[in-house]
Amino acid sequence: MTAGNGLSRPALAGRRPILVTGGAGFIGSNLADRLAREGHDVLIYDALARPGVETNLAWLKARHPQRVSSVVADIRDEHGVADAAREAQAVFHFAAQVAVTTSLVTPREDFAINVQGTLHLLEALRTRDESVPLLFASTNKVYGELADVALEATNDAYVPRDPAVRAKGIGEDRPLDFHTPYGCSKGAADQYVLDYARSFSVPTVVMRMSCIYGPRQMGTEDQGWVAHFLIRALEGKPISIYGDGRQVRDVLNVADAVDAYFSAWKRIGSIQGRAFNLGGGPANAVSLRQLLRHVEDLIGRPVDLTFADWRAGDQRYYVSDASRAARELELRPPMPWRTGVAALARWLADERGVEAPVPRTMRPQAVQALS
Repeated sequence: MTAGNGLSRPALAGRRPILVTGGAGFIGSNLADRLAREGHDVLIYDALARPGVETNLAWLKARHPQRVSSVVADIRDEHGVADAAREAQAVFHFAAQVAVTTSLVTPREDFAINVQGTLHLLEALRTRDESVPLLFASTNKVYGELADVALEATNDAYVPRDPAVRAKGIGEDRPLDFHTPYGCSKGAADQYVLDYARSFSVPTVVMRMSCIYGPRQMGTEDQGWVAHFLIRALEGKPISIYGDGRQVRDVLNVADAVDAYFSAWKRIGSIQGRAFNLGGGPANAVSLRQLLRHVEDLIGRPVDLTFADWRAGDQRYYVSDASRAARELELRPPMPWRTGVAALARWLADERGVEAPVPRTMRPQAVQALS
């Protein structure tokens, strides 16, 4: 995540922007676009380290040349962070090291980005003469492997034995249990953000996100699996499955995630110092096997699969109980996952110049390699 400093702020001269760290990334760019469309000035702070995100930044600036400016710098740069936050009226913090696998290879770097980078930002806001809201992107990984949640393996998905968990998902009252360096670093940052509200009255909110998907996602094998599966399938390349493919996540379209962040910002006075689960909930719970069958339907041909061992810290089952966020943030019901995945497939095909998916007229009986 190293990058040289680069400043582009002419559009914001004399105006107080909203700072979006990691704003050239997937969720950050969608949020920045919404902010600019609603008339807010936006300052993007991003190292542009993830391949492809520079296209998101170019897209934002082309759409909003008078609203969006940028600083190309690293979240570990304490002085750069402080300078970017100096005039901000609010901060959305998405800059992070996002892959469990990378954290296992370079745990010090993972710590420096996710913990120290967040602390730089919190300190910059703590020393301001006014209260500046900070909304932080956390993760479901703060709940650990959930090994104590008893599961049954059906043909295509893991299902909790407890009817209450099956009906509602995992709530915010679940004890925290950090696994892997990534879980530790995001969990530590999560707790720092909450404590700065308690100890220093910095108005903060934490969003513990499940799997977010949608346009502008540069999915890879290590992060952004919905987009990654679609990209590989559209390009006719094999897809690697770690584990047996029955693992379940609740997926949430990025437009719904952006709505939640907006709502939390507008209600910061009443919800500060709190954490919310943010995901699609039981209605949008899907296993890898189930999603792959839908992908096959969309592209009209089988996908080529390979299998490997489970990866460290991979939860067999995680579905958010997002009822607290839905109630207190007054959120609309999330987009059905099949609708959102189909829309993402069309966007990816257009962006990559490949043949647009044509849904099959009949659903296949099964993905042969998974049967």
